Amino acid sequence: MQFDWYYTLGLLWNGDFWRAVATVVELSLETWLLGIVLGFFLALARQSQRRLLRDATGLYIWFFRSLPLLVLLIFVYNLPQVFPSTSALLSNPYSAGLIALVLSEAAYIAEIHRGGLLAVAKGQLEAGKALGIRYRGVQRLIVVPQALRVALPTLANEYITIVKLTSLVSVISLSEILLVGQQLYTQNFLVMETMFAVAFYYVFIVTVFSRLLRLLENHLDVTRRQPKRVAPVELGQVATRRAAGQSEPGEFALQARGVRKAYGELEVLKGVELNVRWGEVVSIIGPSGSGKTTLIRTMNGLESLDHGEITLQGQPFLRGTKSPEGALGNKVHMQGIVHVGMVFQGFNLFPHKTALENVMLAPVYHAHGDGEELRLLSLALLRKVGMLEHAGKYPHQLSGGQQQRVAIARALAMRPSVMLFDEPTSALDPELVGDVLAVIEELAREGMTMVIVTHEMNFAFKLSDRVVFMEGGEIIQNAAPREMLEQRSERMTKFLKDVQLA
Repeated sequence: MQFDWYYTLGLLWNGDFWRAVATVVELSLETWLLGIVLGFFLALARQSQRRLLRDATGLYIWFFRSLPLLVLLIFVYNLPQVFPSTSALLSNPYSAGLIALVLSEAAYIAEIHRGGLLAVAKGQLEAGKALGIRYRGVQRLIVVPQALRVALPTLANEYITIVKLTSLVSVISLSEILLVGQQLYTQNFLVMETMFAVAFYYVFIVTVFSRLLRLLENHLDVTRRQPKRVAPVELGQVATRRAAGQSEPGEFALQARGVRKAYGELEVLKGVELNVRWGEVVSIIGPSGSGKTTLIRTMNGLESLDHGEITLQGQPFLRGTKSPEGALGNKVHMQGIVHVGMVFQGFNLFPHKTALENVMLAPVYHAHGDGEELRLLSLALLRKVGMLEHAGKYPHQLSGGQQQRVAIARALAMRPSVMLFDEPTSALDPELVGDVLAVIEELAREGMTMVIVTHEMNFAFKLSDRVVFMEGGEIIQNAAPREMLEQRSERMTKFLKDVQLA
């Protein structure tokens, strides 16, 4: 039997087929977009700390990934026989097909999203929290853009799968591409010729949208972006501290009282007591595993306390979860955390935002001023840390030292009362350390209250008003630099063997 090419080519201009193409494109896009939205919420619920929500989501994903789509389509379309009230919606093949496809695809897309969410570094979430950005804001501004970029190639592949799955909707008499083809070859028995045209239309849709999705993927890939141009502006001096009357209630800026923290059987902090006065620079030193990083992370709530409390500006800020009074509410914590700047060992800049956008993010979120005012403040802070000329660059286009200076500017943008530094130079090459330390020294000269965990001993003893030596989860010595050096024990002598105080 000879293949009828003339007939096949004629089908490429067939109006019924092109109307079916429009139906398939509309159905597949709506399924994909709704599946992405529903799947994201399912992925978040799957990672929830609430076991009931987590288990319910896991059950949904398990059930709809196990159920064949064809069975689901027939079930949904015939549901009005059991529940007549649904007939207005489900008796329409398009609506029934869309609902069945979304229910099924959301289960698959949820797992794709979960992979994207897991790919977002924990430090990104901590950086958002340290800036006082609440859960929804962290998801919207930080997590979703990064997770979507990671998941997009797989989501694009899932769209192609959805396009092909729309052919199954023909079983409930939706006039999509396959059903149109079936109607034609039952009339003329030219099965191969008709199915060749059907294949063409599916390949055409997949090819066009694969190209569009690749363009979207390239657009979201920050590694392909060029630095943004930042228009030059006249910048005045910028204050990094709040006015004295606003920011200095009481004698102490920050206090840790009887702080205890354990991970399982290992007690990392053993009743630590530490008072930090306004304008004071306190450096925390000690061997690895001494608890110094855990202590500084408890000071702004990135690590919860088991016992004890942290007070900020003379007001309760954090309380141990096992204390008789119980932990303070999240509302109290989030209201206070905006007054505590945090600079991380690993920078934790947001990779999808420029240096300027990183600095502006939290003040804009908290509505600390209008857009232009905050932009000028952020540019002034970048100038302060020597990064103004790099304002339009993305983090991957900056060196480690440059990223850390941007991170300092980002923390300063919230005008914090206290700045915490968690080993700010330990992730840097030796030649980059000096630039970061110079910025911190400038802040100290301006009277910024700072607590610094550091392994730069000479820097700590030169800069600090007090040095705190920790070991085994306890403060062993807490004194002014000269006093600590003059009265050091044999253990301290060994630890500080290379420190010389002029």
